[in-house]
Amino acid sequence: MPQPLALTIPPETEEVPRLLDALEGFAEEAGLSPKAAHRLAVVVEELAANVAMHGTGGEGGATYIAVSVRQEADEVIATIEDDGRAFDPLAQATPDTEAALEDRDIGGLGVHFVQQMTKTLRYSREDGLNRLTAVLDAAG
Repeated sequence: MPQPLALTIPPETEEVPRLLDALEGFAEEAGLSPKAAHRLAVVVEELAANVAMHGTGGEGGATYIAVSVRQEADEVIATIEDDGRAFDPLAQATPDTEAALEDRDIGGLGVHFVQQMTKTLRYSREDGLNRLTAVLDAAG
């Protein structure tokens, strides 16, 4: 099993490439298939970018994003944590992907796609922290 990955970054979109580089190293060490490595990168990038774009600013905004990734048997578990205002993206309405573009509400597609790419996606609020845990198939 590869060493778990743990990385804390400022909640800024400019920091996401550094996160992606670390994920690439983890995926190589874990021997993940290209498909599994891609899914892991997309999932973590989307969730971290959401914090950077929507969870900062004003009172109670996030001051960091902590990402941890580990492999357990045939699964990869990624946890994205921030200290911003409580927000459960999974409690938002599922976007209507069948509606015409001009009739759709803005937002929600990224989390929707993440849910499609993961075995499970869970949100919790513990000790003043938002925590999203994504479980992915290590085989892709």
